[in-house]
Amino acid sequence: MILDSNILFQNYFSENRNYDEVLKSNMTINPNWETLLENINQLGLKELINKQNEVDWLMDETGVTYNVYNDPKGMHRPWNLNVVPFLIHENEWKTIEKGIIQRAELLNLILKDIYGKRELIKKGVIPHEVVFAHRGFLRQCDQIDYKTSKNLLIHSADLSRGPDGRMWVVNDRTQAPSGMGYALENRYAINRAVPSIFKNIHVQHSSSFFYGFNQMLIDAAHNNKDNPNIVILTPGPLNETYFEHSYLSSFLGCPLVTGNDLVVRNGKVWMKTLKELKQVDVILRRVDDVYMDPLELREDSYLGVAGLLDVVRNQNVTIINPIGSGVLENSGLIPFMNAISKYFLNEDLILPQIASWWCGQEKERQYVLSNLSNFVVKRIDRSNRESLFFCEFLDANQLEKLKREIQSNPYRFVAQEKISFSTAPDFVDGRLEPRKVMCRTFAIARKNSYSVMPGGLVRVAPEREDLHVSNQRGGVSKDFWIITDNPQTSMHHYAWDNTCKISISNINDLPSNTAENLYWSGRYLGRAIVTARFLRMVLNQMSNSQFNIQKIESEKLQFLFQSLTTITYTYPGFIGEDNEEALKNPLKEILSVIKDDKRLGSFAQTLNSFNNSYYSLRNLWSKDMWRVFDGIQKIWGRFKDEKKYAISDIIKLLDRIITRLIAFMGLIEESILVDQGLLMYFIGLQTEQAMMNVSKCRSLLVFNLEEHLQYEILESLLTSHESLNIYRYSYKSYLSLENVLNLILLDKEYPKSLTYQLKRIQKDIDRLPHSKNTEAVTECQRLIKEANIKIENLNINKLVELNDDSTLREHLDTELSELADLLHNMSLSISNTYFNHTYQQTQLVNQNFPL
Repeated sequence: MILDSNILFQNYFSENRNYDEVLKSNMTINPNWETLLENINQLGLKELINKQNEVDWLMDETGVTYNVYNDPKGMHRPWNLNVVPFLIHENEWKTIEKGIIQRAELLNLILKDIYGKRELIKKGVIPHEVVFAHRGFLRQCDQIDYKTSKNLLIHSADLSRGPDGRMWVVNDRTQAPSGMGYALENRYAINRAVPSIFKNIHVQHSSSFFYGFNQMLIDAAHNNKDNPNIVILTPGPLNETYFEHSYLSSFLGCPLVTGNDLVVRNGKVWMKTLKELKQVDVILRRVDDVYMDPLELREDSYLGVAGLLDVVRNQNVTIINPIGSGVLENSGLIPFMNAISKYFLNEDLILPQIASWWCGQEKERQYVLSNLSNFVVKRIDRSNRESLFFCEFLDANQLEKLKREIQSNPYRFVAQEKISFSTAPDFVDGRLEPRKVMCRTFAIARKNSYSVMPGGLVRVAPEREDLHVSNQRGGVSKDFWIITDNPQTSMHHYAWDNTCKISISNINDLPSNTAENLYWSGRYLGRAIVTARFLRMVLNQMSNSQFNIQKIESEKLQFLFQSLTTITYTYPGFIGEDNEEALKNPLKEILSVIKDDKRLGSFAQTLNSFNNSYYSLRNLWSKDMWRVFDGIQKIWGRFKDEKKYAISDIIKLLDRIITRLIAFMGLIEESILVDQGLLMYFIGLQTEQAMMNVSKCRSLLVFNLEEHLQYEILESLLTSHESLNIYRYSYKSYLSLENVLNLILLDKEYPKSLTYQLKRIQKDIDRLPHSKNTEAVTECQRLIKEANIKIENLNINKLVELNDDSTLREHLDTELSELADLLHNMSLSISNTYFNHTYQQTQLVNQNFPL
C-alpha cells in the first residue's frame, strides 16, 4: 500500500521515530490498518477536516463534557474526540482479553486476602508495608464478607504497547473506574459523523457487554432480586466525569443520587424521596473510598452516607466496587504481581508490566538511588497529585530533594523503567501525526469469571513528544475498535429486561435532591425570564428617550430605574442617598445588574444559579434541551467578553436569551413526565413568576402618579409582562389602572395573572405526596390556600383607593405585601416538608484521613 505521496501521511512517515501502531519495523504498513487508512485516504484532506469539525460539533451539541479544574476557558470543557479511531485485531485482542480477565481475577483474590486472612503477608509474598503504608488500606473494612460472586465487580486497566510490541499494563483502576460512558458515546459519535470510515471493516459491538453490566447490577442485589433499587452515587456536577455519571444514569435507568439523597436507618440504606424513604439495594459509586462514610472514614466528607460501612458489614447493601478497593490502585504491588499470580493461580502474568523496583527493599533502593535519573518515580498511592516524577527532567536540586524523600520514607516509593510507549495516528491541524496512546479496558464480574468490553477508551497525548496521557492535561480521545474478519451477528442495540428495574415514574419515588433541583430550576428560570424582560423594557425606554427631551421621559425613566433596583434586589442601585452617580450614568448601573455575577440579584447571578441546577439534572434532560442551553451559554460568553456596549446591542442580547429561555421552558414540559418531577418544576416556576408579579405591581402601581406618567408606567408594566397586546384585545380601551390590575392580578383565565398562577400552584401542591393520614393538610397546602382565598376576596375599587394624603395606594401595598409573605413562607414550607429529611451525624473519634 503506497501512501507516502499523500499529504495526509507525508509528515507522519518522515517524523515517526517511536514504535508505531501503523508502521512495522521495516516501515511497511501494518495489515490490520490498511483498510482504515485506505478509507481515510479516499475521504481526502478537505473531507477529513469536515468530518473532524462534525465530530467536534456533535460533541458540543450533545453536551459531552469533561470538567477541567481551574480551566480559564471554563470548567465544562467539550470532550475531545479525534476522527481517526484506534484499532486492534481480534486475534491479538483474545490474548489481551485473557490477560485482563487474569488480572481482574488476581486483584479480586488480593482484595479478599488483604481484608481477610492476609496470607500474602504472612507467607512473605509481599511486604506488609506495601499494604499498610498505602492510604487506600482502610482498617475499617477488615474482615467484611460479601455475598456477591466476586469482591471486585468492576476492574479497569490502562494499557500501552511496549517496545517489545506487546500490550503492557500501566495502571489499575478499582475504586470507581470511569470511562465506560465516554467509550459508548465515542462509538455513537463516530458512527454518526463518519459512517464511511467503517467501510469494509467489521468492528465488534459492545452491546452484549453493557447487557452484562446491567445484569451484574441486578445480580448484586442479594436481598431484592425481583425489583432491586439500584442507584448511582455521584460527588455532584463539579466532578470531572459528571457527564458520564448522568449519562449512565439515563442509559441504565437508575436514579442519580448524591450523599444527601441517602440515609442509614435501622441497619439499611434508604433513598429519600418526596413521600418516604425507599430501601437501596445496590450503589454504583463514583465517590472515592475515604469519602463514603463520614462516621467511620473522613468526617469532613459531605459526599458519602453516615453509617454506610455498618450496613455493608450487615450485608444489607452492595457497593460497587466495595469500600476499601482503592488499596489495589497501588504501584507498590507491581513488582510482586507475578509472584502473587504464581501463589494464587500457579501461572505467570499474561500481560507484562513495566519493570519496577519497590524502594522499601534495601538492595532495590540502593540501585534506584544510584541510577535515579534513569527512572520514573511514583508514590505507591495516587492521593497526592504530585506523585509522578520524570527524573530525567529534574535538575540536581530536585533530584537531591527526591532522594531525601525516598530515604526518609522508602516504602512509599516505586521506581519504574523509563520506556517509550507506542504511537498511533492522530488528525491534528490538517495532517496525521504520531501521538502516544493509552488504552483503558473494562472488565465486569459475571458468575465465576469476568467479561471484558470489546475495546474501551483510548486517550492520546495532547502534544507530539508529551509523555503524560491525561484528560486533565488536555488529552484527546479515540474510538477503540476490535476488528474481526467476519461480519458481526450479535445484537447491535442496547436492551435488557426491565422487569428487574425499579420505576421512578411515580412522583412518590422521586429522590428529594432531584425534586429540589427541579423546583429551583423552575424558580431560577422564571426569575431569569422576568428579569430579562424587565431589563429589556427599561433599555428600550432609554433608547426611545434619546430622541425625546420632555420632562415626563426623565421622570418615567427615574421611576423605572428605581423599580429595577426594587424588583431585582440589587440595592443600593438607583435607590438611596448615593443614587446620584447611578442616575447620571444609568447604563453603567444597568450593565452591573446584568453582568456582575458576584452581585446579589443580578441577571448574571440568576443565570449562574440556573446553570448549576441544570447541570445537577443532566440525566433528565433531552439533547434538544442541551442544545438550547448551550446556545444560551455561548451567547452569554460572547457578551461578557465585549469591552464596549451600546444599548441596542444589549437589547439584542436580551432578545436572544429570552427566546432561548422560553424555548427551554417549553422543552422541559415535553422531556419528563409530570410524575417524574415536572410537577416540582411547575411549582417552582409558578411560584417565582407569582412572586415577581407581586414585586412588579408593588414597585410600579402603589405610588400615585400624574395621569400622563401613570399611563406611561402602566404601558411599561404591560410591556415587561408581555401583556400589552392581550390588554388591547381584551379591553379595547385607554389604559386604566383598574383594568390593568384586573388583567395582571385578578383574571382567572389569563395564565400570566397572579390569580391563575396561585390556582395552578395550589392544584400542583395538592398532587404532591402527603402524609399517610390523607386528611392531614401540610403547611404549604394551608399557606397556598390562604393566598388563594385572599386574592379571591380582593376588591378592585379598594385596591385603587389612595391614602389620606393621596400619595400611595396603601391597601394595594398591604395586600400585595401579605401575598408576598405567604408565597415566601410557602416556599420555605415546601423545602422543609420535601427536601429536608435527616440530621447531620458526626464521629465520636476523629479518624484523621490525610489527602
